[in-house]
Amino acid sequence: MKIVYVLPTLAWKGGAERIITEKANYFAEVLGYDVIVVCITQGKDQANTYSLSDKVTQIILGIKVHLQYKYSYPKRFWIQFTLRNQIKKQLKSTIQQINPDILIGVGYYRANFVSSIDCRAKKIIECHDGRKVVLSDFMSNNKWLTPLMAIYKKLYFRSVERHADLIIALTPEAKRKWKNAKRVEIIPNFSTMTINQYSSCTYKRVIAVGRLAWEKGFGRLIEVWRLVCKRFPDWHLDIYGEGSMSDTLKVLKRLYNARNVSFHKFTPEISHEYATSSICVVTSYFEGFSLVLLEAMRHGVPCIAFDCPSGPRNIINDAYNGFLVYDGDIKLFAKRLCQLIEDEDLRKYFSKNTIESAKIFDTDIIMNRLKALLEDLIS
Repeated sequence: MKIVYVLPTLAWKGGAERIITEKANYFAEVLGYDVIVVCITQGKDQANTYSLSDKVTQIILGIKVHLQYKYSYPKRFWIQFTLRNQIKKQLKSTIQQINPDILIGVGYYRANFVSSIDCRAKKIIECHDGRKVVLSDFMSNNKWLTPLMAIYKKLYFRSVERHADLIIALTPEAKRKWKNAKRVEIIPNFSTMTINQYSSCTYKRVIAVGRLAWEKGFGRLIEVWRLVCKRFPDWHLDIYGEGSMSDTLKVLKRLYNARNVSFHKFTPEISHEYATSSICVVTSYFEGFSLVLLEAMRHGVPCIAFDCPSGPRNIINDAYNGFLVYDGDIKLFAKRLCQLIEDEDLRKYFSKNTIESAKIFDTDIIMNRLKALLEDLIS
């Protein structure tokens, strides 16, 4: 079977980039498939963040979409139009030359292009983010264009539903969004991270991991922590991630007088950081699945998350392996966090249950489900 993945880049430090690398490696090394990864915007001089197998072919188109940001509107519209046409043309030519059995568009980036390419392949869109993330940054900064963008999004998703042979959703909630798609199946994520050490849950340390972007909700995490740090001045919050909100979050930390908060860049040793933490927190506004929760639980770290659309509720069993908090309730989140900080026995009870809960997301289990799905699709 010849499989092509299409995504913006493998040079970015994100959950989607990691899981696609792991899937491509598994398909090529374990199942012996012919796997090609096409990266649209990655520069030819940019190295992959995660190690791609030598058995996987990578094609880098190197389209310089960042050039649009040199211009202000309305000229930027013209630059965007030109870049879209360039992407569409190069992507179509590349896919037709490869002639795959399966074509998978990763996330919503140019999903309308991927799903409508004229080729024999069965076309799949694999959704790693909530639908709200589409154009979210653009819309949040351009309120006057919000109605126009809402119409554009509706037409965008209709196009994907009309052309894609299959939508892969990560959760039941995400599946329900695709009411007009030809076929929708749920295949959750997994983690191949090697676990060398489990948390003892005795460290006075809370960890948060993720891209420093608006949708990850680190701003409201700072709000939560300012309530918690007053009661527990000997506990520390460590945030691991990089992104556009880095400076904003540091300003919020000072404004809220949130003590004992440290910001760190992404690290290849994140497994050690999980294992030396006692609680993991996720305060996103929406999630596709949340690899962070899964990775923390595999290390035996109890988790607290807002019950946002749509990932956390499919991983956390409230009061069994962590806490789910009503979305946006800052005070209740702080209360639950204080409860876990105070009660070491409860942390250890959750810890035991997290390790057991994470087993249903075993790599072989998930990848064999995906294998069966692809074979059924092309048969």
